Amino acid sequence: MSPGHNYVGHFGREPGTHPMSEQAAVECVAGHGLVGDRYFRPDPEAKGQITFFAEEVHEQLCSGLPEPLPHPSVYRRNVLTRGLDLTSLIGTEFVLQGIRFFGTEESRPCDWMNHAFGPGARDALAGNGGLRARILSDGILRPGSVHESLRGRVAVPMPAT
Repeated sequence: MSPGHNYVGHFGREPGTHPMSEQAAVECVAGHGLVGDRYFRPDPEAKGQITFFAEEVHEQLCSGLPEPLPHPSVYRRNVLTRGLDLTSLIGTEFVLQGIRFFGTEESRPCDWMNHAFGPGARDALAGNGGLRARILSDGILRPGSVHESLRGRVAVPMPAT
């Protein structure tokens, strides 16, 4: 998550500099989104109250790249997963750690991915850009689950300095 937009509304200009940080948990609020996220607002129909991204996709994009590798936060998605077929969750209700979500659509990569990750990233991510979802019940999402579907730490906003 980020407290502000780095790419939305920046067409023809440089991207913003709103930071991403990692925390041990995020608060999901049904019909609003993630507390502290730039998209947090009361809108039960918003398609992207939370976004998920597959760690396997990041690893595939990074294969063959020289060190240092880009951090998964470059995609500006909220939650990194492992072992979930995110595409199969489009149009379905699902539960992670007791929190209900509804997968609305792919989080389609935009032209900014070529800037954020590197040349060719937008095309490479087509069909694998992640999952946008609505939050249907309140709860705290933490790394790890019964199926180890959430990996690493969950990104939440850090105040801009």
